Amino acid sequence: MYFRASTLTIFATLATSILAAPAPNKVEERQATPTAPGGEGERGVEPAPTYTGSAYGNLELIANLITAPLQADRIALLRDQDFKFDFRNPEGRLNVATGNAGRVVVANRKTFPALIGTGSGMAMGFLGPCGFNTPHTHPRATELNVPVVGRLNTSMILENGVRVVNSLAETFQLHAFPQGAIHQEFNPDCGETIFVAGFNAEDFGTSQVADNFFKLPSDVIAASVGGNIVVDGRDVDQFRSTIPANVAIGVEECLARCGLAKR
Repeated sequence: MYFRASTLTIFATLATSILAAPAPNKVEERQATPTAPGGEGERGVEPAPTYTGSAYGNLELIANLITAPLQADRIALLRDQDFKFDFRNPEGRLNVATGNAGRVVVANRKTFPALIGTGSGMAMGFLGPCGFNTPHTHPRATELNVPVVGRLNTSMILENGVRVVNSLAETFQLHAFPQGAIHQEFNPDCGETIFVAGFNAEDFGTSQVADNFFKLPSDVIAASVGGNIVVDGRDVDQFRSTIPANVAIGVEECLARCGLAKR
């Protein structure tokens, strides 16, 4: 009985010692390794680098954002102020297309790098009285256009054999221009029209139809229109055959109503 009791005492002492012993070094090292909230074994997000200047057109920053493996890594590369874009007072000139009667300000992956990884872009147009955003296409995105001040007279044609779609968009009425469709926006009133356009691409691109058509070789242009033509670019009469008839009429009516001379 004495031997049996002594044996039990020894076993109890050993068990107590084992339970009280520290964990092996390997386990301690594993527990000391930091993990990110996203999952076990992931490294935490690196601190955001500091850089001077602006994110606008910053090619090094843009390259780092494009190659970042995770959206969380992109966020870490950007400062708080990099998530704001000012359409009324845009930085630089890469994002502004200015015409005779207004301008269009563009937020894309180069002018607003915070868009990288979002698959989206945006533009705002500021059209003066009778302002005309000439026929153009967006080769890589569909446009969702909403006038937030004033109205827009629009025309659109998607492809060969499809009818021209004409509409008058009142304030806060949405118009959809499918990817690649030729379309135009015209302010039919004597006050400013402001529109907001959203795109499902960070680099949606814009191609003005008439501007780029007349960059082709002269013989190609002549063959396309059936002869030589001369375009002033400042007189609506010269463009009558290259823009939709309803827009040409609307331009002339607007000019007369607002007391503006033809260009």
